[in-house]
Amino acid sequence: MNRLSERDICTKFITPAILQAGWTLNQFREEVTLTAGRIRIQKNLASRITNPNDEHGPRRADYVLYYKPNVPIAVLEAKDATHSVGSGMQQAIKYSQMLGVPFAFSSNGRAFLFHNPYASDGIVEREIPMNEFPSPETLWAMYSTINNLTPESEKTILQDYHLGSSNKTPRYYQMVAINKTLEAIARGQNRLLLVMATGTGKTYTAFQIIWRLWKSRTKKRILFLADRNILVDQTMSNDFKPFGSAMTKIRDRKADPSYEIYLALYQALTGTEASKDIFLNFSPDFFDLIIIDECHRGSPDEEGLWHRILDHFSSATHLGMTATPKETEYVSNIDYFGPPVYTYSLKQGIQDGFLAPYRVVRIDFDRDLEGFRPERGQKDKNNNEIEDRIYYQSDFDRTLVLEKRTTLVAKKITDFLTATDPLHKTIVFCEDIDHAERMRQAIVNCNPDQIRKSEQYVMCITGDNKEGKAQLDNFIFPEKTYPVIATTSKLMTTGVDAQTCHLIVLDKTIRSMTEFKQIIGRGTRINEDYNKYYFTIMDFKKATEHFADPDFDGEPVQIFVPDSPDASPVPPEVYEPGDEINLIPAEDPRDYEPLTDTSNNKKRMKYYVNNVSVQVIAERDQYFDPSGKLITESLRDYTRRAVTSEFESMDAFLKYWTAAEKKQIIISHLQQEGVLFEALAEDVGRELDPLDLILHVVWDQPPLTRSQRVKKVRETDYFSKYSEPARRVLDSLLDKYADQGVIQIEEPGILNVDPFPGFGTVTEIIKSFGGLDEYNRAVRELEKALYCA
Repeated sequence: MNRLSERDICTKFITPAILQAGWTLNQFREEVTLTAGRIRIQKNLASRITNPNDEHGPRRADYVLYYKPNVPIAVLEAKDATHSVGSGMQQAIKYSQMLGVPFAFSSNGRAFLFHNPYASDGIVEREIPMNEFPSPETLWAMYSTINNLTPESEKTILQDYHLGSSNKTPRYYQMVAINKTLEAIARGQNRLLLVMATGTGKTYTAFQIIWRLWKSRTKKRILFLADRNILVDQTMSNDFKPFGSAMTKIRDRKADPSYEIYLALYQALTGTEASKDIFLNFSPDFFDLIIIDECHRGSPDEEGLWHRILDHFSSATHLGMTATPKETEYVSNIDYFGPPVYTYSLKQGIQDGFLAPYRVVRIDFDRDLEGFRPERGQKDKNNNEIEDRIYYQSDFDRTLVLEKRTTLVAKKITDFLTATDPLHKTIVFCEDIDHAERMRQAIVNCNPDQIRKSEQYVMCITGDNKEGKAQLDNFIFPEKTYPVIATTSKLMTTGVDAQTCHLIVLDKTIRSMTEFKQIIGRGTRINEDYNKYYFTIMDFKKATEHFADPDFDGEPVQIFVPDSPDASPVPPEVYEPGDEINLIPAEDPRDYEPLTDTSNNKKRMKYYVNNVSVQVIAERDQYFDPSGKLITESLRDYTRRAVTSEFESMDAFLKYWTAAEKKQIIISHLQQEGVLFEALAEDVGRELDPLDLILHVVWDQPPLTRSQRVKKVRETDYFSKYSEPARRVLDSLLDKYADQGVIQIEEPGILNVDPFPGFGTVTEIIKSFGGLDEYNRAVRELEKALYCA
């Protein structure tokens, strides 16, 4: 038994024991993938970490046990027989917490260890024989007792999910959100809050909640509230489509009571006068459930648009959904809805690999940091005398326009897209509609070649612009090339599902953490079909200082600020000491001054100045370590400290390197400890092996290039002990090493790529070495010869 692998133990002992206990094949799944694996950005390339042994790789549970499909109640982790029965318990508990279930099991094929923190006798973990694994009914009875479920509430909780023809299953966090919400409603909770980061599928989650409550007849009439037409229309045509003829959108201020699923805008149900509130045409008990999408925007105070609606339907269950609950001195989602029944944050989404990570380009202008004061009597381009005071960054494009600043912003956006991809979808957030239109003009003038290809290359998409709004769907749909750039103010801050947005530009003063998170959320969706794995934030107004706020929960992978009008806005790969210039912008006493003159309720004058120069100043190029902390020292010093904290001497490191059968294991381990090999290679030399990078940077050893190591091996009689076919293979492996490095020659599939198929089939190649073990031994000896060189 000790010779059996973990998979053998599962097949021969654990699975039969589960089946013997009465579990059917559709009540448990093996090797269940919970997370996708974090996306790592290296220079302008992104790759998903697929190694499950990597700290940020995909998480897979050996077994998940379900009472019904998508209703999990336990997790089981397996180990081979050389491990103790409880060796997998900590991992099982971790996964059970992720899935929101109380029970965990660990087994080595000899017995089970059962973890039940709610055991009535106080014994949380007990060992049980293989033939006494609990049945589904036993575990469900325990689960029901823990959660105070009644037969009526069980009917709700056990209602089937909608799977449809595609058989789409929810991600683990969506499943937890759906199940926890149903459990809370089944227990009689009538005010609920669900917090899920933008891009994690809130609407799909809402659909499954409504579907199961509707099908179980727990809730018969449901109202889904949003505050923008595009949110309602997208929802009806996509996730809510299975409701079919039972669903309607309230429009034209008409209340038709013949449907069961209603979608509506707050504005469509309310009016400026109580007599125009059409929701009053429905009786107070008409709706059983009301879901408020993006509930942070409709204020939950007594003056809020949707407060009057909810107050009228007070007997219904109210579920608020948002990525960013609003909590201020004046407004509180939690006060109204209660603490969230479940939270899935931006940070967790990035760590799990379901949301796109991002890097930041910070660009500071001299006028933004120093302020601008007009000369006495100076007039703007419209011959208006400019009020004599100091204008700060928060004034620009709100009360005073520096046209050369707008031009410079447009140029930096263009430079970035030219250096990366001119067709990458981009959203530029501006102060107001006027600013969005001027920004559109400036970008048009910077891109005459692109405009000749399509007049829709850049569009102003704002609430008052019909032509722009008509292009919103084309901007959103990945298969549509144009528009590429959208300038906007408020319209696209939330609810716009722009899956392929690669660049978010912030030329807007953002004081609200809620608004900041919503704007960042425009770029967090991943679309692998269109190679969208990460995005860039280009910040012109210090909005990304919100990253330092403890309320923010997702760190950027890189922050970079170019320092001159001619500097490229694309971040370099390497941080160098001395690049950082600390500039403290002038303090702005008018940061919170309203744009309206409250004495006569007139809109404040906006000045347009076209003869004031603006330049880029300051540069900072920074990296974040694996824990998300900012690296403030040079890359070489950081690498030296990271490696020497792990290895006390060069000899200790070399011993570790030599002993490893696969160098990939060492490289992955060092990456987890924070060594940035891509950045080091860019800085020191891309032709160097990881070993030479470490020895040179950490212990100041003279490096050899990969080509030099290959040359030294070929100068020896290393190949003489092999047959001619085997020599050709090894010689080609040396070429692969020289071109791409040691990881490539360790890849199992290397023999399937050129030039190896020309030497015969994989089986024939391995046979030329005498078998698989001999081939693997030859590769290890080849590496040994390379590193002895």
